[in-house]
Amino acid sequence: MTVLDTRALGRATLARQFLLDRARVPTLDAVAHLCGLQAQEPQEPFVGLWSRLHAFAPAELSDLLTGRAVVRTHLMRRTVHLVTADDALAWRARHDAMLRQRVLGTYRGDFAGTDLDELAAAGRAVMADGEPRSMTELARALGRPTPGPRPLGEMLVAALLPMAQMPPRGLWRTKAGVRNVLLSSWLGRVVDPPSRDASDPVGQALVRRYLAAYGPAASADVRAWCGLAGLPAAISAMREELVTFRDERGRELLDLPDAPRPHPDTPAPVRFLPAFDNAILGYHDRGRIIDDAHRGLSVAGERVVLLDGRVSATWTVRDGAVTVTPLRRFSRADHIEVAEQGEALAAFLSDGEHHRARIAASPH
Repeated sequence: MTVLDTRALGRATLARQFLLDRARVPTLDAVAHLCGLQAQEPQEPFVGLWSRLHAFAPAELSDLLTGRAVVRTHLMRRTVHLVTADDALAWRARHDAMLRQRVLGTYRGDFAGTDLDELAAAGRAVMADGEPRSMTELARALGRPTPGPRPLGEMLVAALLPMAQMPPRGLWRTKAGVRNVLLSSWLGRVVDPPSRDASDPVGQALVRRYLAAYGPAASADVRAWCGLAGLPAAISAMREELVTFRDERGRELLDLPDAPRPHPDTPAPVRFLPAFDNAILGYHDRGRIIDDAHRGLSVAGERVVLLDGRVSATWTVRDGAVTVTPLRRFSRADHIEVAEQGEALAAFLSDGEHHRARIAASPH
């Protein structure tokens, strides 16, 4: 079986994430291809799409949100994702059990003796009027003294009820609190019911979509991305349509036969990634894109810079200027390319008002 080394896997990820070459596709198609973007920090998806799309205009994404073609909702890993309306409806039921278990894992004991189905029905009755509510407002509307507004609200909004976070939350350069509405009310369509097919057709669709945007990957990587328990029935049912490889650790990697797998020496341009980007978080083994020594950055909300396809710096913005802090020594050519992309990013974030980028001293 062919072994793909770390560099080969990294180049495949860059190609499929639109980070090797900026894609010339509509914003909606990009969100769909990427299986959504992690979006608990509302402005971060704009940077993620700027780094991936040719001539991306922020208004395009804002218009998709207000036009209800994309939504912000709790989905993969119980985190807020920006996904297409179609994917939210198709995938939500498949994530229901995982979402419940993850909230229960956070609030151990708070829901002892609580009938979650009855709680869901009570929450749905409150939200039936179509009025947007915060988690706290929804919890208080139930009139239940226990287990308290925070666990109650989170269980309802992040697990029991398929919800959408309404604009202006998530619009370009807009600050707004979270206001939730039932996904079916917001989109005018019901969530697809759970499938009773043992071959897990929704799981199969998830695996295909994941591999198209992240592969080649192990089943553990699929699980780390979506939070679901490995999707063994789905993978078993679709094995004949997949090709397999090994990584340097001996793990089996699954892939779509015709998906891009560029040569490991393919040049990789500098790319600036936002906080919590799924190009890093979407794997159990993140070694293809980030060194173990820097792995903590990916869960700490640090924005990072890819140089030669690997996390090589962090970046911040202050007073309109992008400041890059290298994690390793930069060559003169690295310095020039990072500065050019940093200046372009500063212009994007400021609507052309600023074009300043500063690179801190490299570590010795």
